[in-house]
Amino acid sequence: MKGIVVQFRRGRHTIHERHFLLDVGLTSRDEAKKLIGKSVEWKSSSGKIIAGKISDAHGNKGLVRAIFERGLPGQAVTTEIEVKDIASSSAKGVKK
Repeated sequence: MKGIVVQFRRGRHTIHERHFLLDVGLTSRDEAKKLIGKSVEWKSSSGKIIAGKISDAHGNKGLVRAIFERGLPGQAVTTEIEVKDIASSSAKGVKK
């Protein structure tokens, strides 16, 4: 399943560098809740892969929140990500 990196998870004064909002084409919060625990991979233009894990739904319109093992660069916003069916071993160590 493919998706798009929408934005950093942020508040008025803080940005969480490892937390991102992803749009994977869902339309409701209930559909997004079914993806919790799935692994996510972002691939850079140079071929480097950064893995993460979907932690929760965000809002009521189908966005999901993902936590990556390392922060993604700012250029990752509006680029494509891939949602894997099975949680990969590299993303299991990701903590909040």
